Amino acid sequence: PFLPKTTPSALATNIIVSYFEAGLVGEARNLFDEMSGRDVIAWSAMISGYSSRNMPEQSWSTFLEMMRDGGGGGVRPNEFTFSGVLRACRAMNCYSLSRGASVHGMAAKCGVLGNIYIANCLMDLYGSRRDSVHRAVAVFEEMEFKTRVSWTTLMASFTHLGDGHGALQFFRKFLLWEAELNPFIISIAIRASSSTGWRLYGEQIHGAVCKKGFESDVPVMNSLLDMYSRCSSSMAEAERCFQAMASSRDIISCNTMIASYQKSDPYRSLSLFRSLELAPTPFTFTSAVAAAATAAAFGVGEQVHGSAVRRGMESDVGVANALIDMYAKCGSIGRSRRVFEETEGKNLVSYTSMMAGYGSHGRGREAIRLFDRMIGSGMEPDRVVFVAALNACSHAGLVEEGLQLFDSMIGAHGIQPDREIYGCVVDLLGRAGRIEEAYETIERMPMAADESIWGAYLGACKAHRVVPAEAASRRAKKAAGIWGTYSALSNLYAGDGNWGEFRRMRRLMRGLRKKKEAGRSCIEVKNRVFSFVAMDRMAAEVDEIEAVYEVVHSLLLHMR
Repeated sequence: PFLPKTTPSALATNIIVSYFEAGLVGEARNLFDEMSGRDVIAWSAMISGYSSRNMPEQSWSTFLEMMRDGGGGGVRPNEFTFSGVLRACRAMNCYSLSRGASVHGMAAKCGVLGNIYIANCLMDLYGSRRDSVHRAVAVFEEMEFKTRVSWTTLMASFTHLGDGHGALQFFRKFLLWEAELNPFIISIAIRASSSTGWRLYGEQIHGAVCKKGFESDVPVMNSLLDMYSRCSSSMAEAERCFQAMASSRDIISCNTMIASYQKSDPYRSLSLFRSLELAPTPFTFTSAVAAAATAAAFGVGEQVHGSAVRRGMESDVGVANALIDMYAKCGSIGRSRRVFEETEGKNLVSYTSMMAGYGSHGRGREAIRLFDRMIGSGMEPDRVVFVAALNACSHAGLVEEGLQLFDSMIGAHGIQPDREIYGCVVDLLGRAGRIEEAYETIERMPMAADESIWGAYLGACKAHRVVPAEAASRRAKKAAGIWGTYSALSNLYAGDGNWGEFRRMRRLMRGLRKKKEAGRSCIEVKNRVFSFVAMDRMAAEVDEIEAVYEVVHSLLLHMR
């Protein structure tokens, strides 16, 4: 663009802002370079424009250019300049805190820290990371005048960092500061109570929602859905909220319910997916595929996969990772590998899902080769990757390879093992019959063994018909108080014929008053998944099932 030199600076600045709003970043820069007298408003428009287009580095370099020479006019930054560059610092992956702190110091020298917008931007910046959130609190406490935005910024920061208790602490202070609630701050408070597990507190906020008439506010209701769905005992309340939103649901509402039912009731999750009338997002497909994996419904999973392809979402790495996991759990490791190889932009979850699939199919060597391939690509493994790789070695009987992985985890990658990792090593050694080494691993643990570790050890003892050492039995009993450990010990004593100890373990189990969950079997017929529970007389086709069973039983007797 060409502008006469006599063009007023205000007009040129307005055109620059319009260019940024239209996404014409290059044109905005060209016009800015042509301006003869660039004042602080023009510089601020460029800095904020780059920030609004998610170009933080360009925003930062423009700020430095302004501070260095001020376009030849000795321009000093104002509150709009600082707020724009602070938003850019917030969006940076690296140097965000160091650069933000330097801007903080400049703002202090310029005497503009009392500006509410700058203070809110500083809180948003510092509150984005756990190691600097205390600075956000300090900025908040120093503010002479606080607005609702100030309160919500700080509460949202704590909630985003997973510190619901901190968020609720400031929510209580907010109620003392100003009792008038709004939907946005209510949503944050609900999500904060959800992360703490304080269901009663969340229910009290739900009461305030009803009292204030916020039931028609979709974000507020979505927050309630999320809160109730996180607790399996509250799913009925989540369902009531969902039904009450029948005319106002958005895709977030539906995604929340589909994801909530994914593990507890995958058939309900898939039913909600099929009845979806809104345009699905990648998260919708990820949750539906995960539900198909939980139900081991191969045909249904294929249908969801096809739907994702039709909508062009199969290339989303989250959807692809869910498909890798689903096909492996449904027994089709070949399809799982095909999706993995076709996935562009593979991440750690992609490799972990594929390794876990290889492990569940007993293909430990392929899992190790994939691990080496991942390292060769420059990715740094995390704890979850090692869990998948160690489990793969365990199921394939690759003891030495698994122990080498364990050593490399500590030595080469600097990851300290936790209970889950130690449990994998105990299982690895136990499955191979190296019972003494498994127990020695438990003894070397810097933390107490939990139910899963003792279960792996005692299960190995039973499988290899080895009576555990007296010290191991004592430690297992002492650490027990856990139904699963008592159950494993009682089975072990029964196998060894030690009926006295068997009866004693059973008495202890009865004292815990915990019932074993009924076993469930599933079968997929014509893309429908049928579920059967032991001693279930409620199934609609129970008479037909029993009739078929009698026929099959008679045929088997006749064949003898």
